[in-house]
Amino acid sequence: MFGPAMFDLTGKNALVTGGSRGLGQAIALALGRMGASVCVSARTEAALEETLNMLAADRIPGRGVVLDVRDVSATKAALAALGAAWPIDILVNNAGFENVAPSLEVDEAVWDSIVDTNLKGSFFCSQAVARQMAARGAGGAIVNLCSLTSYVGIPTAVPYGASKTGLLGMTRALSAEWAAHGIRVNAIAPGYFRTDMTEGFYADEAWAKGMLGKIPQQRFGEMDDIGGAVVFLASAASAYITGQCLPIDGGYLASI
Repeated sequence: MFGPAMFDLTGKNALVTGGSRGLGQAIALALGRMGASVCVSARTEAALEETLNMLAADRIPGRGVVLDVRDVSATKAALAALGAAWPIDILVNNAGFENVAPSLEVDEAVWDSIVDTNLKGSFFCSQAVARQMAARGAGGAIVNLCSLTSYVGIPTAVPYGASKTGLLGMTRALSAEWAAHGIRVNAIAPGYFRTDMTEGFYADEAWAKGMLGKIPQQRFGEMDDIGGAVVFLASAASAYITGQCLPIDGGYLASI
């Protein structure tokens, strides 16, 4: 029967990659506030401290794991060790990287750093966790962080857009393949949120004013706007939803 309990994540273990700041941090807190125990990853142990302190302040069981998702062999080893001691029920592939540059100036190193983080890293994290979920036979939920660039072309963001468009295709394909294991794979596509990674855009007042004019709700996203969608896609409330991507963009995509 439908009710608040369908959103309850008590007893679930959630891993949020790139959970040390920004959207990942907000997602980790949202999952924890709905009852999940939360593990966040970052590239360094020091980067984990702030989020772990915030989880502790909310009395959310939390832990951290040092993870560079570009390193596939190290990622597999770290997630195998984590999953053996702490079975993962929910994976949020949030770790991401962007380097804005004209496409004529993009070199192989820039391309690899973006695509290896956003697309390859998300795949191999998903594969490692899904193997554990399938072996346990209890299913699970995976939520990928796509982007508006999964749907529209943004100048100077070609590698990023390519990685996020690929991630949308990956979400759909994995959802079809892994449904037999009870694993649901969905995504969200955040619109314009002010984070450390995007701060350079918002410092340009002309850009910010022009972008607000394209968003029907006439505001940029706030951290509290992101968690509800992830909680929904991770919970029993979305039990019959898989292979979908939910834009969180104030109506931007609907209006263009």
